[in-house]
Amino acid sequence: DRFWIVRTGTIALDLRVPGRRPAVIETLGYGELIGWSWHFPPHIWQLGAEAMSPVRAWEFDAASVLALCEEDPEFGRAIALWVGRVVAQRLHASRVRLLDLYAPYGSGSAE
Repeated sequence: DRFWIVRTGTIALDLRVPGRRPAVIETLGYGELIGWSWHFPPHIWQLGAEAMSPVRAWEFDAASVLALCEEDPEFGRAIALWVGRVVAQRLHASRVRLLDLYAPYGSGSAE
């Protein structure tokens, strides 16, 4: 029911892997979105988050933002595109990280 945008500090996003330690997918910093499940039913968190340093963030009430999206379709489209880009980027980062950790030859990425 909430989401945040990082103002200061760093946050590690991780993915729970049964029988293993959580895999850190990426580290977030200034201006980055924490939480996108508020935008897509069934509103279930997909990644964990842990502060790696003291963090300050802007907190947003998801219901209020979604109501604004309904009232202003242009704003709603901009929010949907922004959140969609974040989801796509995080999906890619998750895939690459899991391949690096668990695939026989890694992701093949030079990262």
